[in-house]
Amino acid sequence: MQHTLSKQRAKTVDLVVSAMLIALVFLSTMFLNIKLPIASNGGLVHLGTAMLFIVSILFGPKKGAIAGAVGMGLFDIVGGWLVWAPITIISRILQGYIVGKIAWSKGSRGESLAKNIFGMIVSIPVMIGVYYLGEAIMFSSFIIPLASIPGDLVQNVIGMIVAIPVCLVLKKIPYIASFAK
Repeated sequence: MQHTLSKQRAKTVDLVVSAMLIALVFLSTMFLNIKLPIASNGGLVHLGTAMLFIVSILFGPKKGAIAGAVGMGLFDIVGGWLVWAPITIISRILQGYIVGKIAWSKGSRGESLAKNIFGMIVSIPVMIGVYYLGEAIMFSSFIIPLASIPGDLVQNVIGMIVAIPVCLVLKKIPYIASFAK
């Protein structure tokens, strides 16, 4: 009986942590953003990418993929970017998973700064590639999506610049580290 209750409690805690991480990605995307005037198709730079990086490094590939996809996908749905939601969901699942998988490779659990940076760098072309292909299909053009690439790069670089020091600080807090399993 006790074992069943502790398993149920662990599942409940995991669900609550996942929901909170999704909310953090959503809020970082919704309220910390700038619409870029360089792309007619609506470039947007936001701190949701930084939060996706942070979640993936601190909590691993599964939570990074889920929080990134659901948090930013939900933003697209409620924020007036509905047509972008499928592209966002696919690209952010992949990006969160890649960052987390590399950061947590060989048992490092996001502790290696080099792996964390490498994971973020490797994820960027994937994210840009998915958006490029999605936009190419959406606009029936391989030229139009090129205008979004600079904004995507800026967003990812800003995300890295924010995520690296935040992860270094958060990794030192035992309470936060206890949820990363």
